[in-house]
Amino acid sequence: MILSDGLRSIGAAVRLWLAPARVREEGSTPDYRFSLANERTFLAWLRTGLALVAGGFAVDQFLPRLHPAVRLTGTLMLLVAGALCALRAVNHWVRCERAMRRGEDLPLSRFPSVLALGVGALAVVMAVLVVLGRIGWR
Repeated sequence: MILSDGLRSIGAAVRLWLAPARVREEGSTPDYRFSLANERTFLAWLRTGLALVAGGFAVDQFLPRLHPAVRLTGTLMLLVAGALCALRAVNHWVRCERAMRRGEDLPLSRFPSVLALGVGALAVVMAVLVVLGRIGWR
């Protein structure tokens, strides 16, 4: 029963992603400056996701001397993080737009913290590998 309700709410959220005009049916139109700021935030998240995808391809293509399993893990982590970032962007945009239209508080999210910690951990691992000379830059 709980799983069924969860799937329904996910389905409703995805329908709003694909038909954002339906968001306008809720509440009243917020100040355009807030909607535009929400859109800029959405675009910033998309740029972040795209940068993570590019970083994944860079790890795969430009670090051939890195152990194959480590290279594959780093590549996949960055690609998955980029995909999650893009999905989270559209979800957050819809949730914020709905909250503004309803006059509610904006939704909070742990995703930025989790993403920052993950990217930071990956950067530390890569720095350690560089210091230990495991990566050849020739």
